[in-house]
Amino acid sequence: MTLKIYDSPARAVREFHPLHEGKVGLYLCGATVQGSPHIGHMRSAVAFDVLRRWLIRSGYEVTLVRNVTDIDDKILNKSAESGWPWWAWAYKFEQEFTAAYDALGVIRPTYEPHATGHIPEQVALVERLIERGHAYATDEGNVYFDVSSQADYGSLTNQRVEDLAVDEAEGEPDKRNPHDFALWKKAKDSEPETAKWSTKWGRGRPGWHLECSAMSGKYLGERFDIHAGGIDLRFPHHENEQAQSHGAGYGFAQYWMHNAWVTIDGEKMSKSLGNSLTVENILKEYPAVLVRFALGTVHYRSTVAYSEKTLREAGAVWDRLKGFVERAADAVGEVPAGELALAPADLPAEFAAAMDDDVNVSAALAVIHEHVKRGNSALAAGELEAVRAEQLLVRSMLDVLGLDPLSPQWRGGEGEGSVAMRALDTLVKDVLDKRAAARAEKDWATADAMRDLLAGAGITVADSADGATWKLGE
Repeated sequence: MTLKIYDSPARAVREFHPLHEGKVGLYLCGATVQGSPHIGHMRSAVAFDVLRRWLIRSGYEVTLVRNVTDIDDKILNKSAESGWPWWAWAYKFEQEFTAAYDALGVIRPTYEPHATGHIPEQVALVERLIERGHAYATDEGNVYFDVSSQADYGSLTNQRVEDLAVDEAEGEPDKRNPHDFALWKKAKDSEPETAKWSTKWGRGRPGWHLECSAMSGKYLGERFDIHAGGIDLRFPHHENEQAQSHGAGYGFAQYWMHNAWVTIDGEKMSKSLGNSLTVENILKEYPAVLVRFALGTVHYRSTVAYSEKTLREAGAVWDRLKGFVERAADAVGEVPAGELALAPADLPAEFAAAMDDDVNVSAALAVIHEHVKRGNSALAAGELEAVRAEQLLVRSMLDVLGLDPLSPQWRGGEGEGSVAMRALDTLVKDVLDKRAAARAEKDWATADAMRDLLAGAGITVADSADGATWKLGE
């Protein structure tokens, strides 16, 4: 099958054909690092991490660019209120975002450019737009994009200019048209000197939309395959990105993919709701794998209804999947990680068809459950070859979703892949080695004492002909 994806401006599912055979350029709008990441922020990261994994599994070389917006009005205002340098404020929260992505098993981007690191490229783009008649500088020192100059303005969101909401009109009386948007913003006297750059229009800084057009062009070229992001960014951000890129004469994105948001009790995720739902706070109560499972096993265009019940339900499903994988590994040994990257042709046809159908993870998960059922039946019947075959298929499919239970990220089941779990594994194995030595010397009292020590810490030990294994809980 050919991968099909829902293209937002077309409002239809289209066959995916990359610009360059065997390669995919993917741009994902990243964080504006003004505060701590909450689960709403992680929705895009996880959803398009799954897309990336499937593209790689399908044989593509994927270049993923995810930007960091490290300067804007909110960062300047919040840092000033807190008495921090703006760049230190942005860096603090950038590190929190990186930690959150890592905790949820999101593969790091190929490139992660910063807005402040690409000022020359943004200034050059503004100059090009002025030269081509799509932008104008004012006596105040601002530069605006003239939406009336771009024939396809509004095409991304299928809106007429006269029906569009006005962007950034307040405090910008020097616009020719209220729908025009800022490319370059004159510096304010109240803003720190380190947040101002010199240009022919005067000291200032770039507008919000400009960075993505400049950076996608630098790292992916004037035309690239897929632009992705949250549905809330379609207008004005993505509409304006496309307009300025097309105005510059660039083909820009060939496909647009947008994920739906996260809701809390039926209400869209917001900053006020997010205060208690930061990734850091959630991970104090729930394993990261359950958060990823809850966010990443719902179709990317469907809303994630987040609640404690959602996480409990994710936990129950995860336990069934993980339980089979661990039992299969105990019975026949772990299938080596190097064997897991099965090509689509070697995976169950229904799974590959689901993933090629606009990354339908819900249907794909149903196929995984069917093979877990087969694997459990094989375990019960003692059919070891079938057990190994199903372990291979189940883990390979789960790996596409970023959820292989025996991966370094998730091994162990609780703080999977965390420093704490690796440390615990090291300590427990040391005790088990000493216990094995005591048993070899028939020092049963010492061996039993060590087993009781582990049991008292909530660690269950299972002995077999191949040695002892351990897990948390009974």
